[in-house]
Amino acid sequence: MPDLPGTCAERPFARTTAQTATRRGTKLAAVRDAYPHRLELQTRWADNDVYGHVNNAHYYVFFDTVINRWLIEQGGLDIHGGSVIGVCAESHCRYAAPLGFPQTIEAGLRVGRLGRSSVRYELGLFAERTEEPAATGWFVHVFVNRASRRPTQIPEPLRAALERLVTTTESG
Repeated sequence: MPDLPGTCAERPFARTTAQTATRRGTKLAAVRDAYPHRLELQTRWADNDVYGHVNNAHYYVFFDTVINRWLIEQGGLDIHGGSVIGVCAESHCRYAAPLGFPQTIEAGLRVGRLGRSSVRYELGLFAERTEEPAATGWFVHVFVNRASRRPTQIPEPLRAALERLVTTTESG
């Protein structure tokens, strides 16, 4: 990818990829193996912006994809007709290196906190053959009743799937 003026490739970042970002005292993982679930994703031509790298908004699409694939495939979430749905209450992404098309990336997923009606996912996006993430972030789902939109307890099948991703974040 060319280093164009004003692009992520040229811009200095607040931290190097070898460092970790912190939020509320929790370390976000800086290595691939810290994520118990990983999903390969292909960048698409449409993901690139005019600067020749994946537009920042698409990183959230990658986050959403790995989370919802896990919930649907492992937890049985019915996104079309289920009585309980997850709504995003908070999200964040720290960019460390550019991604681009064509590229295979691996999205890492773990659970940093599992509550009664909410979950805080921690994510990392990795380019092929790299151990350090191109981006790290978090995403908070609050599970609500589809009709009332009021918070509700996470259904047992979803909870069981999420529990398999819980990690102790003190060790990174």
